[in-house]
Amino acid sequence: MSTPIPIYPAARPLELADKRLFQEHFRALQPLVSELSFANLFLFRQAHHYSVTAVADSVVIFGCGYDGQPYFLPPISGERGAAACRLLQEGHTLYGADEPFLADNLEGGGFALAADRDNDDYLYLRSELAELPGNRFHKKKNRINYFALRHNFSVEPYATSHLPGALQLLDEWQRVHVDGMSRSLAAETAATREGLALAEELGLNGVVVLTGGKVAAFALGEQLNDTTTVCHFEKADPFLEGLAQLVNREFSRSQPPACTCINREQDLGERGLREAKLSYHPVGMVRKFRVRQAG
Repeated sequence: MSTPIPIYPAARPLELADKRLFQEHFRALQPLVSELSFANLFLFRQAHHYSVTAVADSVVIFGCGYDGQPYFLPPISGERGAAACRLLQEGHTLYGADEPFLADNLEGGGFALAADRDNDDYLYLRSELAELPGNRFHKKKNRINYFALRHNFSVEPYATSHLPGALQLLDEWQRVHVDGMSRSLAAETAATREGLALAEELGLNGVVVLTGGKVAAFALGEQLNDTTTVCHFEKADPFLEGLAQLVNREFSRSQPPACTCINREQDLGERGLREAKLSYHPVGMVRKFRVRQAG
């Protein structure tokens, strides 16, 4: 049983026992924004100093960015607009407000909006990532074929038996990238490590690619809403060309038919990551805004 959520301005840290309550709210909310899943909030609770509070009948998450700037996320229950307006009027900053939330709750309220391109989520058709159709994806298919012709491999659903191998791969991936390890990448690596260990408890699903009996790549995600899966973590042996494209494809193929879209989160303004995400031809972006009281 989770600890009761305190009344604002009091707050407490997120707990694993909060999962049931949060998932009930998210099922009703049908979020588009990748941050609004319990697994994401829990796994990044330390990186973003997440805490939970109740503003009247609304559950609200407070946190801070990698730049140390505090914010609150869009309320996840109750009178969401009233809770957001109250907090904005008290001088807090809202992060992660998408266009439907703004239209439904903050239109004409005298607030200052700032587009947040670096944190916009990339949205793809699952069928395109799973099948890589046409000439637009020929480079991806070529890289997969390059890998497949040179390596015997198998693909399996991620299970706890894969944990040691996945952690070993993550350690190797971190060793290779340590010189360019930004604060956000370090936080993502720590969240990946915990996500692998708590996948079953958090409701994460995904795939592993095995070569020579060892985990060479993995991808983990979860259902974000009725028609969208969000891919939270994806890692591949950096020395095996074509493997990253393969695990991306296999994760997409592993998702149920009801999943028509895959949210692959943001690029954080990193040039290489942005180019990689754009190369898969997103069908849309989940635009996010920062909101403050005007004046």
